[in-house]
Amino acid sequence: MIKHVFYCLLLLSILPPTYALAQRRPSGRLAAKPLYRDPTFDGAADPVVIWNKQQKKWFMFYTNRRATDPAAEGVTWVHGTRISIAESVDGGATWSYRDTANINYRPTPQYTHWAPDVVEDAQGGYHMFLTYVPGIFTDWNHPRHILHLTSSDLLNWKYESTLPLITDKVIDASVFRLPDATWRMWYNNERDGKSIYYADSPDLYTWQDKGLALKERGEGPKVFRWHDRYWMIIDKWKGLGVYSSTDLQQWQPQEERLVELPGKGPEDQAIGGHPDVVVQGDRAYLFYFTHPGRTEGTPSAAATIATKRSLIQVAELHYINGKLTCDRDQPTYIQLKPTKHSKKRL
Repeated sequence: MIKHVFYCLLLLSILPPTYALAQRRPSGRLAAKPLYRDPTFDGAADPVVIWNKQQKKWFMFYTNRRATDPAAEGVTWVHGTRISIAESVDGGATWSYRDTANINYRPTPQYTHWAPDVVEDAQGGYHMFLTYVPGIFTDWNHPRHILHLTSSDLLNWKYESTLPLITDKVIDASVFRLPDATWRMWYNNERDGKSIYYADSPDLYTWQDKGLALKERGEGPKVFRWHDRYWMIIDKWKGLGVYSSTDLQQWQPQEERLVELPGKGPEDQAIGGHPDVVVQGDRAYLFYFTHPGRTEGTPSAAATIATKRSLIQVAELHYINGKLTCDRDQPTYIQLKPTKHSKKRL
């Protein structure tokens, strides 16, 4: 009897820390690190993640930079790109290459596709807002436009229109459904110091440019709602700038940037860039890309395959004292759940 009591007490002394450890660990599967590398050109960038309700998988669309193309001169390796798709069947913890998006818009023999954003409307249709460059160029001094495309399966895309925005050099759309069920798109106006502008639409088809939204230099705006406020994250090329708003008009900057300091995990030693954010209840996930070969954390001109290649990482966001934080070195446990409508809806 005494021996039995002794073993029971010993077992109880062991269980509490084990139980506490289990309680501290977030639910979900441990995300791969790096999360995803493109098998074709090793140049995955600008991710956007959405639930494919027909196939019951998560899709990740991304700019497929030609990092391993030995014939690319100047900055042609970030031109001539097409949009690729990765898929996940385990809630976002691991991803595999699926296909190249079939975009039915090729008015010029050579063209460039950059930085898609994809949303689902209330009727279940998919809409892509894609940066289009009419050629493959050795420098940055050429027009770029934002296209509207639609799809029923997230694989095949029909051209709808070229948006009538404020200039002929616009990139990086981020589309969000407003409380009144209309839509707003934020984008980068390269002719105004790369500031963030916006446009409104009642139906995703007809757009009216509204002008300046945020006088900050940056790319890849991403807007979402979490913890009873709106957030905008932009790529500052020195980490991700964070801004918050209560009305989607006035944006307050956060002093601290995200994924600015080099990480310690595999292929995560450089600044993070152009993100997507997936919000699920009280949890949110930051999908960002990084150039692992640029170990000093600067987007200096890439001259080698090692510094050109890029890949996707994920980290969980946290809301602490009115600010967003994330620790790219902590293990990320993720279990994205199917969404009834677009993650961009309220």
